[in-house]
This record gives sequence, C-alpha cells and structure tokens, in this order.
Amino acid sequence: MARARDESSPLFAGNAAGTLRLIVYLALAVVLMVLDHRNGWLWRLRYAASAVVEPVYRLAGLPAVGIRTMSVAFADRQRLTEQNQRLREDLLLANAKLNRLAAVAEQNQRLKELLDTQHSLELNVQLARVIGVDLGAYRYQLTLNMGARDGVRPGQPVIDAHGVMGQVKEALPTTSVVMLITDPAHAIPVVVERTGLRTVAYGSRDGDQLSLPTIPQAADVRVGDKLLTSGLGGRFPPGFPVGEVRSVAPSATGMFLVAMAKPSADLDRSEDVLLLHDQAEPDGPPAPVTPMGPPAGLAPAVAGSTPAPASTSGAPR
Repeated sequence: MARARDESSPLFAGNAAGTLRLIVYLALAVVLMVLDHRNGWLWRLRYAASAVVEPVYRLAGLPAVGIRTMSVAFADRQRLTEQNQRLREDLLLANAKLNRLAAVAEQNQRLKELLDTQHSLELNVQLARVIGVDLGAYRYQLTLNMGARDGVRPGQPVIDAHGVMGQVKEALPTTSVVMLITDPAHAIPVVVERTGLRTVAYGSRDGDQLSLPTIPQAADVRVGDKLLTSGLGGRFPPGFPVGEVRSVAPSATGMFLVAMAKPSADLDRSEDVLLLHDQAEPDGPPAPVTPMGPPAGLAPAVAGSTPAPASTSGAPR
C-alpha cells in the first residue's frame, strides 16, 4: 500500500520546497569539502573534538587494558617461577656432580697411592674394595669384595697406602673377612725403627689404638717412635709401617713399660686395600693369648728378652 503524502519524508518531498532544500544541502556539502580540502578546517575541528573524546575512549578501554596487563603479568610470573625451578634443579644437579667429581678425585688419589706403594716395593698384590665394616663390641673387622675364588686365603696380610691394616681371618667364596690390627684378638710382631727393639703390638678394646704391654723397663722407647713389622713368625713381611707411639708409661705391676700407638693405616677411611701374595708361611701355629694381654708364655718373660717366633706369628688369636 502506498504511503500517504503527510507520512512522506520532508527532505524528499515531491513539492518545490523539498527540492530547494535538497539543493541547499548539496551545495553546503560541496562547500565544506572544498574548504576542508584547501584549508583543513574540518581536520582542525576533528582534532579539537578528539582531544575531548579521547579520555572517554581511554576510560572505556581501561577494563580491557587491565585484564591484558594482569594476564601478561601472571604469565611472566609463571614463566619466572618455572625458570627458577629449573635453575634450582640444575644447581642441585651441578652440586651433586661436583661432589661426585670430588669423591672420584679423592678415590683416584687413594688408588694412585696404592699403586705407588706396589711399584715402589715391587710387591705381588691384589686390589680389593671394602664392602662392609663390622665395628661391634670388641670386634673390628672389614669385609672385602674378594674371596677364595679370587685366590684369597686366610692369614693373608692386608695393607693400604700408609701401613698394615690387618690380615684375612676368613676367606669365603666371593668375599673375605679381615681382622684389623686394632682388634683385641689380634697381635703383630713389630720393631721400633729408631732403636731396633722387637716387641708385640696388640689390639685394644677401644679399637683405635695398639697396645705394647711387654716393653722392658730399660728399653729406650719414646713418644713419636715409628713401629714397623719385624717379620718374625713369617706372617707379615718386614719393614711395613704399623703405627706411631703416642704414650709410654709403667705397667700396673711395674715389671714392664706399656706403650700406646696410633695405627699408620687409615683403618676408618680406606675404601681400597691391597692383599699381599706369595708371602712365607708361618713357622708354627699361633700361641693362644688372653684378650688385652700378651700370649700366656710372655707374661713371666725377663725384661729385655725377645719373644719366641712361635708366639709372634701375628695370626688371629
């Protein structure tokens, strides 16, 4: 249905007034375009209007900007947290590797000392590793990773780079038990390096010292004297360091001097040891002894006398 005349748009009305109004609007638009093209008047107007409208735009965009800033900050924080975690893990790993390298370097140094000992003395030895420590009541033993299948036999001397550690007490198929020289049931014939005095060093109950209870009163033994294996009994070859005298005092009976010595070997630190091979067999069976004391036949010995070889074999008692 056609629209009524009074409902039509006044701009496009069919009468002369409407047409004239249209022409005026067109002319005004042309004039504004020419003025804007030549003088930039409308640009100045838009510039002034933008100065007024821009704060409104900024205010309207604040929520979006805040959300974007918070998302970026959260992402950066999460990324930094992950990087810090990775750096902490890398630091821990680096420290672990450094500690491992230090331990390996120390182990290599100990092995080098053992090899130097072997080469300097031209010994027939076998390298073994300590895999167990038994420091029970009045018992001080080590377990090695070599046994009878590897040629280990009971009575075999055990040394490290610094001195005598003990001897093999029991040889099992794949492992062996070593009695340390500080074990109360162990005895080893020694000689004082400075004077040549021969005596016997026994283990002690505290497990970290050697006891020399049968030194003659007239003997010249001083603090700091070095003790070496004497070779008596054929168990331990002569010349190996055993300990160093730390104290000398008269015995309770007054018949002998009693000296205490610190072992030369690193009994509580050595991880690798040497087993001596091709050593002479003992001349005879070891004599029985009482704990923390000399063999039964040595108690009444005259001061200055030398113990018999049979009682100084150095075998476990």
